[in-house]
Amino acid sequence: MPGIDTSRPFIPVRIAVLTVSDSRGLAEDKSGQTLVDRIESAGHALADRQIVHDDIDDIQKVVTQWLDDVNVDVVISTGGTGVTGRDVTPEAFSGLYEKEIPGFGELFRMLSYQKIGTSTIQSRASAGVARGTYLFALPGSTGAVKDAWDDILVHQLDYRFMPCNFVELFDRLQEHEKRSKG
Repeated sequence: MPGIDTSRPFIPVRIAVLTVSDSRGLAEDKSGQTLVDRIESAGHALADRQIVHDDIDDIQKVVTQWLDDVNVDVVISTGGTGVTGRDVTPEAFSGLYEKEIPGFGELFRMLSYQKIGTSTIQSRASAGVARGTYLFALPGSTGAVKDAWDDILVHQLDYRFMPCNFVELFDRLQEHEKRSKG
């Protein structure tokens, strides 16, 4: 049965939050603030928070800065995952992924289907790994952010969650680089 193993220590994760929007500022960023609140109440550290326009280059510039920052373990974005012309977050993220985590988007849409039905098909939520950092692209609605965090990420970003979690894999995410250098 999956759950928290209380014999394991909690390990705080350093998480950067990126809101992708052409229309929101910090004061109007409810989905970004929802993420921040959940990250902090779970015991994790907010490494940084930024808002960028729906532009592949702008998104990749910020995410790349975070990939270079040893104080960022995880990047979670909100917004820009739909199917309109301005929705480019999945393209920006996929251009950075070294390994995609397709199960995240699949699970997110399965859980979302239970709440919003077939409308979930419009979501292109995705996840992957780049330079030893986990990247998660979430839809921009507050409800979607809550679903992704409460039903998936709060567990997978908790070292105590068993039978397995993303945190216990941090040290192994760049094994390919060690092999090629050795």
